[in-house]
Amino acid sequence: MSKIMVAMSGGVDSTVTAYKLKEQGHEIEGVYMRLHIDEKSHIENIKKIKKVAKFLGIKYHVLDIKDRFDEFVYMPFIEQYRKGLTPNPCALCNRNIKFGALIEFTKELGFDKLATGHYVQLQDGFIKEAVDKSKDQSYFLANVKKENLDFVVFPLGEMYKKDVKEFASKIEILKEFSTQKESSEICFVDTTYIDVLKKYIDVDKPGNVLNTKGEIVGEHKGYMHYTIGKRRGFSVRGALTPHYVTATNADTNEIVVGDKEDLRVNEFFVKDLNMFQDKKDFTCRVKIRYRSPKTKCSVQKQNDTAKITLENTAEGVAAGQMAVFYEDDIVIGCGWIV
Repeated sequence: MSKIMVAMSGGVDSTVTAYKLKEQGHEIEGVYMRLHIDEKSHIENIKKIKKVAKFLGIKYHVLDIKDRFDEFVYMPFIEQYRKGLTPNPCALCNRNIKFGALIEFTKELGFDKLATGHYVQLQDGFIKEAVDKSKDQSYFLANVKKENLDFVVFPLGEMYKKDVKEFASKIEILKEFSTQKESSEICFVDTTYIDVLKKYIDVDKPGNVLNTKGEIVGEHKGYMHYTIGKRRGFSVRGALTPHYVTATNADTNEIVVGDKEDLRVNEFFVKDLNMFQDKKDFTCRVKIRYRSPKTKCSVQKQNDTAKITLENTAEGVAAGQMAVFYEDDIVIGCGWIV
């Protein structure tokens, strides 16, 4: 049996993870991370964790790493929107916080492993998609440092979400977790990302809408309100068909719109590669967003960058998002779309 630190959030997934590992006979402790300034949610979450920890007879820690979270996740989120990009804070958090700072903390306390409630599997040192494809989080973990994968375990990777909830519903102490509302995808966004940006930036600066020829055809309410593929919230004079945002320009406060065909691309570039296999040029499947399907592609690497050529066109390729490379259901690497 191992000595395992369990990342606990107060949600059903991490709670069931802790329960199952304890049930298997492992020596476990829990850790809750204070990552943002929402003190109300911290109080509620810690209250739940304290209840479970008492029931399991385990110790729990509260790790305050807000400063590190601000540096590596929160402020980059703000700055990327300022630059007209579409950020992916969860991928940054997984690399730098959950499987960065938290692993450091876990090792300092002499634990063998860190466990989380992510829906993902490990196979031969590689990230593998979860059995429950509707909840699979392999995309968000693709930017984790390869050397840290040996230190983590994912007990829920072979379970379906419905079974996790059912499991919790049958244990008196866990019943409340089986019915509670799912947490939002971005922990520090309560309503919309615009409300977060407004605390730091004047996002409501009207600007010009251009067509793909560079002609002014309308007006928008501020470039940060728009991400690639958005089709509402701006005007296009005389438009008879839907228009979609195909590009934003932070320097000029302009957005470019076109029809659905203009969203489609068959090649793009990525930077800051994080590869789990040492390949120069290869073919695979790629996901350009969390919910996008995998698309066949060829990858041509050049140092820390790569050119991605798609077999079929894809829509919504957005700078700032991750492109994640798969061989079947195994993650072989990723890069940030530019």
